[in-house]
Amino acid sequence: MEAMAKDILGEAGLHFDELNKLRVLDPEVTQQTIELKEECKDFVDKIGQFQKIVGGLIELVDQLAKEAENEKMKAIGARNLLKSIAKQREAQQQQLQALIAEKKMQLERYRVEYEALCKVEAEQNEFIDQFIFQK
Repeated sequence: MEAMAKDILGEAGLHFDELNKLRVLDPEVTQQTIELKEECKDFVDKIGQFQKIVGGLIELVDQLAKEAENEKMKAIGARNLLKSIAKQREAQQQQLQALIAEKKMQLERYRVEYEALCKVEAEQNEFIDQFIFQK
C-alpha cells in the first residue's frame, strides 16, 4: 500500500524524503541540486582566487614593464651621452690637428727666417773679416 501511495504521489510530482517529509522534488534531484550548488560555490571561490592571482600577476608585470622602461630610458640617456662625448672628442681632435698644422707652418717660417739670418750673419762675418784684413 505504501508503495502504491508513493507511486500515486510520484505521478503527481510529490515525493517523500529520507525523513518521510513530503517534498515537491524527487530526493535524488534535490541531492544533485545540493551537490551542484556546492560545486558552483567551490567554482566561484576558485574563480575569485584565480582573479586575485591574475590581479597580482598583472601588477607584477606592470611594475616590471615600468622598471624596464626606466632602464631603457637610462640606456638611451647613456648612449646619447656617449655620442655627445664622442662628438666632443672628435671636435677637440680636429682643433688639435688644426693647431698642429698651424704650428708646423710657424716652424717652417721660423726655419726659413733662421736660414736667412744665418746667411746674413755669414755675410756680415765675411764683411767684418774683410774689413779687419784690409787694415
